[in-house]
Amino acid sequence: MNLIDRIKLHAAHNPDQVAISWPEGDCVYAGLLSLVNSAIQLLEEAEIEILALDIDNGPAWVALDIAALQLGICLIPLPPFFSAGQLQHILRQSGAEAVVTDNPVRLLQRTGSLLLDGQIKFNLEEHQLFWMKTAPDPVHQKASVPAGVHKITYTSGTTGEPKGVMLSWTQMQAVAESLANAVGLNGDDRHLVLMPLAVLLENIGGVYASLWGGASLVLLPLAQTGLSGSSGIDGKRMAQALQQSGATTAIFTPQTLQSVLEVLERNSDLPLMLRFAAVGGAPVSSRLLQRASAIGLPVYEGYGLSECASVVTLNTPAGCRPGSVGRPLPHIHLDISENGEVLIKGTPFVGYLGDPKPADLLWPTGDLGVLDNDGFLYLRGRSRNLFITAFGRNIAPEWIERELTLEPEIAQAAVFGEARPYNVAVVVPKIGFSSSDIEAALVRANRSLPDYARVSGWIPADAPFSTGNNLLTGTGRIRRKLIAEQYGAKIDLLYRRNQTI
Repeated sequence: MNLIDRIKLHAAHNPDQVAISWPEGDCVYAGLLSLVNSAIQLLEEAEIEILALDIDNGPAWVALDIAALQLGICLIPLPPFFSAGQLQHILRQSGAEAVVTDNPVRLLQRTGSLLLDGQIKFNLEEHQLFWMKTAPDPVHQKASVPAGVHKITYTSGTTGEPKGVMLSWTQMQAVAESLANAVGLNGDDRHLVLMPLAVLLENIGGVYASLWGGASLVLLPLAQTGLSGSSGIDGKRMAQALQQSGATTAIFTPQTLQSVLEVLERNSDLPLMLRFAAVGGAPVSSRLLQRASAIGLPVYEGYGLSECASVVTLNTPAGCRPGSVGRPLPHIHLDISENGEVLIKGTPFVGYLGDPKPADLLWPTGDLGVLDNDGFLYLRGRSRNLFITAFGRNIAPEWIERELTLEPEIAQAAVFGEARPYNVAVVVPKIGFSSSDIEAALVRANRSLPDYARVSGWIPADAPFSTGNNLLTGTGRIRRKLIAEQYGAKIDLLYRRNQTI
């Protein structure tokens, strides 16, 4: 069954059920069908095969996404936090024939000569949009998109050039259906979208899963959810959006969850209706989950990869093991290699755009983990991030970073210690805190760590890690390699100074 058929089923069985709410109004499932049909007509007239989307969160994004699925058009979401260089790489490599945008001035500033002069203004019902064709590029050769690819999601990765993960509807549908069943999504639920819809986790785990289960989607412009720029989070505004929307489900990153928790811990007059809040996209500290539990926030950790069409494992009310990232979804077969790497059976995705198709075998995720006897997965960090200290201790830096960033004075941290006698960190202090405050925070954090994992030195970051300076991915993972390159000289100097003390 495709998504259109599922929407038709809800429209027939529950005609009064709201499908989408947004600040200017809402529509039932039959109304969503009408909006999607309008988008289908527009795309049919355009006669294109590959379309890029640059729209703020709202009904038009959802309608064009579903219409492209229905027509077999390959859709390429353009993340708002990507740099101009990353966007230009996407347009060059993918061969997108056009971009639909709600902000043509901003798009032109970021893509330059890759788009033809002139734009076509059109309305998707009451939503004003702009159609912009891409310019021929005789210099760069576009990659060939195989048949059956419905979406290419670009991962921010560890370098400036993101990789295009090619997905089919079959793969995305399996995740959406598994999530809808696992969470028990139904007509009583209201899912508030907190991430850009261009982020695959929200696109599939939020939109597709909710519509598959017959729930209501609440779509607000990103600024109204408390997100601003490449990394700004207004926890109070996000908490208010959750309250005012009556959201029963939402998806958080660790950073957005911590921001909301800090507000809720200070304000008991912001009661929420959440019954299921997922958190993922980056490593999550057990202390953060304990804080959520302490105030009655039902937060469940999960784990996923773009290459697996987002979610792979998830804790749920029916099966939750604190400290784990949950059990694999029903369509996933998961194994652990001899060296502790998480392996996923079958071809989770069509492949990376421009690369050979992966073999239909156990696919190595690059994540280290263990499975308990009940099938719950416990992650131990990234295999490529693991470092060995001068004393021969293996350390996954994500573990230490989670503990550091739980301290109220520390916004972000990146830990290093390969072949060194002790660990150091690049720290982003929260606004208003001094060096002595950070020292005190490190002392407290170190108490929860074994001696070999403690941080014995630190340097302040020049600026917060963000998608804007290419030091943070869209889901909140730090780009360790680039941070090491940028701060390598200062880290070396820190070690040399301490040797002389």
